Amino acid sequence: MSIHMHLRAVAESAIRDDHTWLAAFMSEAWDNHPDEYGAGIAVSIDKVWHAVNDLYAAADVLDADAAQPWELPIYGGRPVAHSADADPSDPPLGILEPPGVSQAAGFLARVPFDGLWNVAGAGLVRSGGDEEQVRQEFLDHHRRLQGFYGRAAASGHAVVRAVWA
Repeated sequence: MSIHMHLRAVAESAIRDDHTWLAAFMSEAWDNHPDEYGAGIAVSIDKVWHAVNDLYAAADVLDADAAQPWELPIYGGRPVAHSADADPSDPPLGILEPPGVSQAAGFLARVPFDGLWNVAGAGLVRSGGDEEQVRQEFLDHHRRLQGFYGRAAASGHAVVRAVWA
């Protein structure tokens, strides 16, 4: 089974705070994901986004004074509640507003990947896994998220999140 967390940058003024509308918007964005990914306005993480969040949680060890901005890149924002007429099969959705996007971008720009990996990496390598391959996978996710959130923040955009199964 394939499951993805899909993140899409969009002008906040273009978002309707309506689950049915937003699910349709994100479905269309998912259908256009290769083009949107190429344009730098979308990114997705397959299956391991919980582990990417665990990697970022290691920031608590690196900076005890941090106000937990490590939660923003993966689970930041607020959930969008299903409306009465929403299709029950619609994905869970969330919106991270522009100030949160800027915080997430700032966190990702300043957090040292090697420091995070030194704290959390051993717990992310599955039994029998190749540590260097897993490290590279997480570094790739980190770099994609850095670029995505950096561009979204520079544009003043919000980020919409959907989980597709």
